[in-house]
Amino acid sequence: MIQNVVGLFTNPDRAWRTIKGEETVIGPLYLVHVLVLAAIPAVSAYIGTTQVGWTIGTLEPVRLTQASALQMTFLTWLAMLAGVAVMGAFIHWMSRTYDSNPTLSDCVVFAAYTATPLFLAGLAALYPNLWLAMFVGTAAICYTVYLLYQGIPIFMDIPQDEGFLFSSSILAVGLVVLVGMMATAVIFWGLGIGPIYLR
Repeated sequence: MIQNVVGLFTNPDRAWRTIKGEETVIGPLYLVHVLVLAAIPAVSAYIGTTQVGWTIGTLEPVRLTQASALQMTFLTWLAMLAGVAVMGAFIHWMSRTYDSNPTLSDCVVFAAYTATPLFLAGLAALYPNLWLAMFVGTAAICYTVYLLYQGIPIFMDIPQDEGFLFSSSILAVGLVVLVGMMATAVIFWGLGIGPIYLR
């Protein structure tokens, strides 16, 4: 599995063919790949917001309380796991339109590997800085989109032009899921589950 992650950054075409050829079941993938990688941004943000803090127009860094940060870390981790599962389910549902018959576990595997750059970009949260977060986040999103467009035709065994349309549909659904997750975060904040700052 580590070889596949490295391969996605060094030779994505070959890595997608290798991933497609492997017999993967959803349980071990979630335990090894998604559970661990989804923890990277959550744990990094916990460390960054409680130990380092950030400065926006102030001289002193602003930090979160440990209890508040821990609560938000756990919710962020759950949201990432849910996001991968939801995207996998949507990919499985949309695959019928393109005469592809992957299993649900195959689609979740694809969603998990495609999201790998986003998970790894979470390391930037160790040092909370607006410009660093924007730069690393933008690079991760661009590479994730590249992996999506590169991988769908290979993984779903469909022509390149259909792969472009399929990938564009997945990207649109991903944006809707992201907006839904942000709206859910606002609802949680309204219920009192939100950041508590230290000055």
